[in-house]
Formats: sequence, C-alpha cells, structure tokens
Amino acid sequence: MMRSRLRRKPQKGVALIEALVSTVVFSFGLLGLIGLEARAINFSVNAEDRNRAALLANDIASTMWLAGSVTLTPAMLAQFQNQVSNPTAAGLPNGTVAINPVAGSTNSADITITWKATTSLSTDPANRLTTRITLP
Repeated sequence: MMRSRLRRKPQKGVALIEALVSTVVFSFGLLGLIGLEARAINFSVNAEDRNRAALLANDIASTMWLAGSVTLTPAMLAQFQNQVSNPTAAGLPNGTVAINPVAGSTNSADITITWKATTSLSTDPANRLTTRITLP
C-alpha cells in the first residue's frame, strides 16, 4: 500500500512545452533571416542606383569632352536633367544634376548627381555622386 502512494504519476504535456519552446526559438531565427534579406535588398538597390548615377555622370562628361567645353547649353542641361530624374528610363528616383565650375579653373567642372530612393525614410539623407572633369 505504501508503495502505491510513493509512485509518481507520469508527467504529461512536457513534449508539448518543448515543442512550443522550439517553435518560438525557430520563429526568432526566421525573423532574423527576414531582416537580413531586407537589408540585402536595400544594399542591392543602393548599389544599382550608384551604378546608374556613375553611368549618367560619365555620359555628361563624355558630352563635355566631345564639345570641348565644361559648360553645357541650357537645352543640353535640361535634357540631362530629364534623363536623370526619370527612373523608368534608366534615371534615378527624385534625381537631380548640377554642374558647377571649379573655382580658379576654366577647364574643370564638378558633376553632382543627387537622388533619394523612394524606399528610404524621409529623414534619410539624399545620396550623392560627384565627378570632376578636367579638359585638356
């Protein structure tokens, strides 16, 4: 009789608790992977935008080389501005271009392309690429 009282009852529900804990740990791991994937996508989009900005600046610099002058006509500047600001035609989101002559030089200019990705927060600073061209 004494033995029957001392015998423990089998534990019930331990496997269920272990399964719930492992599900929670697995969920945190998945959330971490999703966060890493989102950051990787943002880095990829940023690299693509920088590449496009460099190509656009190179296009402007090539036009200056062909013209033999670091100043562009207003029509050419407007054309480049339209090209830079049109993301559907290989431009940049919210893109602008500025060409500023270098002080003390008649054959050098800075080409600055600025853009702000549509996915970035309003507090994020705009991205900028500056290229200096010096004609012989």
